Amino acid sequence: MLLLLGAALLVGGQAPDAGRRSGFDFMAPETQALQRDDTANPGMLWVMEGEALWQQPAGSAGVSCSGCHGDAAESMRGVAARSPAFDAATGRPIDLQGRVNQCRRARQGAEPFAVESQELLALTTYVAHQSRGMPVAPVTDPRLAPFVEEGRQLFERRIGQLDLSCAACHDRRWGQKLGGSIIPQAHPNGYPIYRLEWQSVGSLQRRMRNCMIGVRAEPYAWGAPEFTALELYLRSRAEGLPVETPGVRP
Repeated sequence: MLLLLGAALLVGGQAPDAGRRSGFDFMAPETQALQRDDTANPGMLWVMEGEALWQQPAGSAGVSCSGCHGDAAESMRGVAARSPAFDAATGRPIDLQGRVNQCRRARQGAEPFAVESQELLALTTYVAHQSRGMPVAPVTDPRLAPFVEEGRQLFERRIGQLDLSCAACHDRRWGQKLGGSIIPQAHPNGYPIYRLEWQSVGSLQRRMRNCMIGVRAEPYAWGAPEFTALELYLRSRAEGLPVETPGVRP
């Protein structure tokens, strides 16, 4: 079945370009309604947990996120719209999860949260939520240019036993169906996101790993620089779309 689906993606005409569209636009009305209503959106549970963690002292320094950054509604406004961003300490882009763990290690004297853990997802969802409604910012920092290009190359590279690239689906076949689901344009503006199939909030890296496994490729390790480069490239493609965190998808 997967081989047939893969072959179907490689034939036929390219979907017409209608500009940037959020994955939200491709969702069923009931899923859209779930995202719009904060009292029904299950991702808001992670936002509330993240708010509690924001105020909680941690590590040998005994300091909380709010102890340094104050009110997240002010200090974190726009952070997700500009993430991944360049990190001078490493000379590479860093995403929100990486920044949270970097602060825990350097500022709080605490152990980093485990990848895809409830705590890390809650805190990053809370931080990203402060940018909801803001447009995804253009990537203008010249230091990020080589990493955007790296991400573009990874996006267009064919991988796995099905010999498919991200672009094969999300550039050339968006708006069509694959396995009963509509293919979106692969914009990251809803992440961290609540997926009904997961019954949980998950990161963009989790979604990309799922795609890699779906085409029968070996996924990159959690936190791999390839994932950050891909995230950065996807951010550049999503310029101007509103941050929706926490988005809701099937």
